[in-house]
Amino acid sequence: MKNGFTTGSCAQAAAKGAFLMLTRGKIVQSAAIETPSGVKLRLPLVDQKIGGRSAACAVIKRSGEEPDVTHGAKICACVKWLKQRDVRIQGGLGIGKVTKPGLAMPVGEWAINPVPRRMILKEISKLLPDNRGVEVTLSVPGGKQIAKRTYNPKLGIIGGISIIGTTGIVKPKAL
Repeated sequence: MKNGFTTGSCAQAAAKGAFLMLTRGKIVQSAAIETPSGVKLRLPLVDQKIGGRSAACAVIKRSGEEPDVTHGAKICACVKWLKQRDVRIQGGLGIGKVTKPGLAMPVGEWAINPVPRRMILKEISKLLPDNRGVEVTLSVPGGKQIAKRTYNPKLGIIGGISIIGTTGIVKPKAL
């Protein structure tokens, strides 16, 4: 059965791709990443844009043969320069916010789980110039509608989907 990749892997690749475009000043077609489980992927990028102090692109989520409401979703990342050395990760349109305690992220935070955050930090930090910082904003067009078909509303995540995945890979479950 065919594997897919998580929203976390998509966010990792999109963030890396946008960062590479920002630093190189040219369009990048794909981003190579290593998932937390050690699998190396090269994911194609779409909707690449470079403009002044920022760059953006997206990865189309693929779930392999596992039924998943996020299959085909566009996981977008916009990276822009900061004046101070830091890597900030935040959500935007289509990313949920945590409203109830007990989840991996505290109440009021974007629903971008710790493992995907570490995955993004790993990619950006090793390439970041010593005197610069970046802000990474993730978004998912249509994420608010997709989230209605998930457990997010019951869990207290509102406004969009979660960026999740502990291994980076979606493995189909045998029937």
